[in-house]
Amino acid sequence: MIAIRPRPRAAAVVCLLLLAVSGCGLSEELDRERNPERRPTPTPSLAPPPMEVPSPPPEPAPGADVPVQSAQGCPPSGLRFAADEGDAAMGLRAMGLTVTNCSGDPVEVNGHPRVTVLDDEGEPFPEVRTVEGTDRVSMAPEDPGPEPFTLAPGESAHAGLYWRMHAQAGVYLDVALRKGGTIQTIRPPQPLDIGPDNVLGTTAWQPAE
Repeated sequence: MIAIRPRPRAAAVVCLLLLAVSGCGLSEELDRERNPERRPTPTPSLAPPPMEVPSPPPEPAPGADVPVQSAQGCPPSGLRFAADEGDAAMGLRAMGLTVTNCSGDPVEVNGHPRVTVLDDEGEPFPEVRTVEGTDRVSMAPEDPGPEPFTLAPGESAHAGLYWRMHAQAGVYLDVALRKGGTIQTIRPPQPLDIGPDNVLGTTAWQPAE
């Protein structure tokens, strides 16, 4: 009997098939070792684009020549005034006013502050009436009324300002401890949306707690 040898080309094809099969098996075995539970690899997701936050409307620009109270030191009057951020509820507006005795002498206090609302050019708002007490401002709290007390050096006192909402903004306040007192101009952190033909009610000065 004559032995038939396989052709070289056929033998090469058989070897390649065996390597491919063994290679696939080895790849699957390595894959099982890396991920034994055969969980699918998660596909990274793209993060959503950041949301654009609308910018708040710009506040009225202050007049360049409005003389306001100096940010440092003690004014010549010996009194420093300040207003807070204010508050709002159902059309009622409120703002706290503070006076601090920065002099070296005691100051006698009795009554309501003297306040005038100014526009962004430092001019008085037309027809805005400042009154002592809060009876003419709807929903405003009751004015505790004046009581005399002494403001020692470094001590402060508080008063309240109340008005009803309006479309226009008062940017500055002319403030004095009392009628006839030295006037100083301050700019509150927020404008007063009081507008013309409105009433600004004031409460009497009270010692700070």
